[in-house]
Order: sequence, then structure tokens, then C-alpha cells
Amino acid sequence: MVPLVDLTRQFRALRPQLEKAALAVMASGRYILGPTVEAFEAQFAQYVGARHGIAVSSGTEAIRLSLVAARVGQGDEVIAPAFTAVPTVAAILATGARPVLVDIDPKTYTIDVDQVRAAIGPRTAAIVAVHLYGHPADMRRLQELANSRSLLLVEDACQAHGSTYEGQRVGGLGHLGCFSFYPTKNLGAMGDGGMVVTNDDSLARRLRMLRNHGQRYRFHHSYHSLNSRFDDLQAAILSVKLPHLDAWNERRRQLAQRYRQELAEGPLALPVEEPWAGHNYHLFVVRVEDRDDFRFRLQQMGVESDVHYPTPVHLQPAYWRLGYRQGDLPVSEWAAQRVVTLPLFPEMTEEEIQAVVSGVRAALAGSRPPQPPPGRGG
Repeated sequence: MVPLVDLTRQFRALRPQLEKAALAVMASGRYILGPTVEAFEAQFAQYVGARHGIAVSSGTEAIRLSLVAARVGQGDEVIAPAFTAVPTVAAILATGARPVLVDIDPKTYTIDVDQVRAAIGPRTAAIVAVHLYGHPADMRRLQELANSRSLLLVEDACQAHGSTYEGQRVGGLGHLGCFSFYPTKNLGAMGDGGMVVTNDDSLARRLRMLRNHGQRYRFHHSYHSLNSRFDDLQAAILSVKLPHLDAWNERRRQLAQRYRQELAEGPLALPVEEPWAGHNYHLFVVRVEDRDDFRFRLQQMGVESDVHYPTPVHLQPAYWRLGYRQGDLPVSEWAAQRVVTLPLFPEMTEEEIQAVVSGVRAALAGSRPPQPPPGRGG
């Protein structure tokens, strides 16, 4: 079986360095928000091109704390796409703000800027732009819109480590950029973790307090807040991995190009990469009709697949209280019924790549061609 991802291969390749880094932390006696965390924060911020990096306990907390640090909360509205991982919206709700969900661009699956503009109201405080699957949202248009309306612009870059927009790495393009280090990310820890990057000195100071019970210094609390701290073991692991990230991303891009060439004639829609985008291919997501049958046949051919994401947020039972119904965001619903994630990770072998290509071709036999999104021609 060709796996969707195999994290053990990366570990085996880096095992000596990872063990040395982890043992150094264990011997130091500094395990939470210690010097290893501080060093990694500086390294990652420099990589992104931001002045500050603030490590936190997860990507979800990175988004929540970013909004809280900017004083977004009760009575405010935050615009976000409906087609995203649930944590994007969960983080907004956790601040007390109301998520206002909009539809997506049918080519890139990222937030539709025109719909963002139409959704702005008197209570709008922020926009959360998700770089879904590793393809950047259209940040120039979002920057212009946010600046013209004096809105906070937050990047959910939790899947976009190393992705670029017009040659600049994402995360440093909005007021705040949020990353996840969940193990399956392109830069993944051996546990959970996240990072906020920003060029705003005031927001950075507030974030460092908010992640640690609102402490300005020990036992002196300036804000009511909880524990969102990051540990030095994970920072040590990520510090070993960060120098390899660009090479891993380049390998993902090479594999994506192989798939494009080998599967170009099939009845499926391949990922789109806009001219201004540098996709990191965190996920290689195709679109097919009759998805369940396709995935069943693919499994029979020995190829694992997944769906990111089968239900858009506005139709999740936990978020019915937001008041959305089937048909409200048709492009998100159309995509959710058709997307399929194929195996793609840097350590894939030539045999596995060929197995995926052969499996997809066989699984597509007799399939209908991709259908256009609602309201659009072929």
C-alpha cells in the first residue's frame, strides 16, 4: 500500500541530529520557553522574513491569540472561508467574535476576495486568509482591501510553510501570520505546536504575555489568559528540520509536476498554481466526480487517499448556530463533494510514484469529466 504520508522515513534520515538535539535539551533542564525555543523563534521568523516569532502550543492557538492580541473579541465579526480545516473557525469563535463565512475561488480553493469585500460590515474587525493546501491566497488584493477598510489581516499559513506570494514567503504578508507544527505539516514537530510571526512590536509583546497566562514578568499578570506555551524539545526538533524545509518543498514540487505530466489526460482536475504563487504542495488535491467509487477503486489498487475536507465548516453540526444552510456557499459545497488528496511526500520512492499514477489511471476508468462549479460555464 502506498501511504498518504510516512513520517518514519524523515525520522530515519535525521535520527542522529534529532537525538543529539533532544538529548541536549533534556540535559539542560530547560524544557518550556527556554533558550531552545527562543533560538527557534528567531530562526523561523528570519526564514519567513518577519521581525518577531512567538511560539505557541498549536496552530489553532496561533490564530486565536493573534486575534486576542489585536483586541478582536465580543461584538466583532471576522471574515474567513467556509472551506478550511475547522480549527480556523474554532479559533475565531474562541475569542468571542462571530465568524462570517464566505465562499472560495474555485481554482485555488482559497478565499474569494470579492466575497470578502461584499461581506464587510460595520462590525467587521478582521479577515483570516487561509493558504489552503499550501497555495497562497491572493494577498495583494486582500492587503489592499484590509488597508482601505482599516481591518486586521491574519494569515492562516498552517499548511503553507515556505509557500510564496510574488516571491515573498507567506506569513509575513499580513499583520500576523499563523503556523502549525503538527507532525504531518511540511515542517512538523513530534508533537503539537504553532508559531505567530509579525512585524508589529506591540503585538509581539502582547502575544508573549498572552501565551503565558498574561504574565508581563513572573507572577505579575497584565492580561487574563491561559497556558499556550511551547516546549524546548519540540523547538529542538524543528531547529534540526528547518534547514531542510526548502529542499523538501522543492522535492514536493517535483513530485507534483510528475503527477501533472502523468495524469494530464485523465478525467480529473489537477491542482492549479497561479502565476504569482509558489505552492508548497503540503497536500496534492485533485477533483473527481463519483469520489467514493474512485477512492474505493484506488484502495483496491493499493493506493491510500484522503479527503480534505468532506464537509465545509458552515455545514458542520458544531457550527449550525452560525445560521448557514445548505446552498449558502455553493462553491465550498461543490469542492467538498469532489476533492481527493493523493500521496505526496518528499521521501516517496519511484516505485510508489508509479504505483500512484497507475492506480489513479485505473481508478478513473469510465469516470465522468470534472464538472464546473455552480454558476460557471465549462
